[in-house]
Amino acid sequence: MNIDRDFYKTLLDGLYEGVYFLDRSRVIRYWNRSAERITGYFADEVLGKRCSDNVLMHVDESGRALCGSASCPAVAAMTDRRAHEVEVYLHHKDGHRLPALTRVAPIRDSKGEIIGAVEVFTDNRKLHEAQQRVENLERLALMDQLTEIGNRRYGEVYLQSSLNRLARYGWPFGLLFADIDDFKKVNDAYGHEVGDMVLKTVAKTLIHNVRASDCVSRWGGEEFVILILHADIGHIERCGEKLLALIRHCSVTLDSSIVQVTVSMGGTCARADDTIETILARADELMYRSKQGGKDRLTLAP
Repeated sequence: MNIDRDFYKTLLDGLYEGVYFLDRSRVIRYWNRSAERITGYFADEVLGKRCSDNVLMHVDESGRALCGSASCPAVAAMTDRRAHEVEVYLHHKDGHRLPALTRVAPIRDSKGEIIGAVEVFTDNRKLHEAQQRVENLERLALMDQLTEIGNRRYGEVYLQSSLNRLARYGWPFGLLFADIDDFKKVNDAYGHEVGDMVLKTVAKTLIHNVRASDCVSRWGGEEFVILILHADIGHIERCGEKLLALIRHCSVTLDSSIVQVTVSMGGTCARADDTIETILARADELMYRSKQGGKDRLTLAP
């Protein structure tokens, strides 16, 4: 049976997973429709570019850049001639970071020589859970209209419920209080429209990179509260450091510049005698210690 290239293109475009092909120089030569849907980048925006050319710019959990380095899964696949599977955090066109499960395999020509690599990736979160969360928040008037995450009221309800479960069942949880560093300077330098874009980028990075059972809310202005369920201080630290690293690698792209921000965080575990006011005051004080210590950092207290 003679099958032309259009058949294969139609087949790949019909997949739920994002698929793209890199040549030996790591230049993108093919980009399917699901890659467009997941990343926000259309094919004509990425073809002929490398991932490191302000496209996917993969980083790992610690924020270490993978594209163009020996840690790049595509480089590894073409070097050792084996398939690799790794969890990465890709750069969405809107600026935030998305967790993605990536599988990379080397591609050979008819003589067995490596001519590139094919990368297949999927959004590593359940889309319908996110959609359901937004629908629920809209229905209950608990959604922040700008960032489309929970608003302060939503955070208060979730926090009180978590305190009630701690008192009744002993279920532990922790809280991270985050504040965008030098946010006023962003507004002053670029205007409030860009400031709003930064807020949305940070919010999406936070909500996409915690567990579905955790809670992220915009507390007010440039402040966010993240509740982490069933967590000890070690888990809170790991989660906070991961979020710091991912936000550090987010950006809002303008015509003439790229705007990047960091956040300062305070993290603490809930105590048996805590109220909403006491745990927030403790986390807020820890966040200000991070500001005083140089920003872009996490300060913890059990």
